[in-house]
Amino acid sequence: MQTNLSVSTNGSPELPYRAHLQLNTDLNLLAQVLAWFEQFNQPPVPYSVWLECQLALAEGFTNAVRHAHEDQPTDAPIEIEVTVQRQAIEIRIWDVGAEFDLEQRLSNTPPIEDEAVHGRGLDIIKKIATTLSYSHIGQRNCLLIIKNYE
Repeated sequence: MQTNLSVSTNGSPELPYRAHLQLNTDLNLLAQVLAWFEQFNQPPVPYSVWLECQLALAEGFTNAVRHAHEDQPTDAPIEIEVTVQRQAIEIRIWDVGAEFDLEQRLSNTPPIEDEAVHGRGLDIIKKIATTLSYSHIGQRNCLLIIKNYE
């Protein structure tokens, strides 16, 4: 696990501040991801925004493990980058799985009435995010979640 956080001498993080985490493909590491994300539960991020972003991160990490890395070895890396700015938090989840069409997946989300159906994670993330995008860069994919706040 790697993590890197810039903190000013007065004890509060300088803006923007960033942290990075790299993990293997293992759903059991979700608790570690969420514990790592605790460091962002501080100003300027409002608590309600932090909670929503925690949920979006959990959904994004779970999707990377279950879907993007479905056919990958367990040592295939998933990287998470978080950047906190004065009015936004950005979460990037990197994987090495096959590409997919984000808009098509979002348009094929199962109806919420069917509680037994999985596959609503991206829809949840979309509802939380101010901006949601997905891109293939080099040999990796990046799910970018941006949540603005004031």
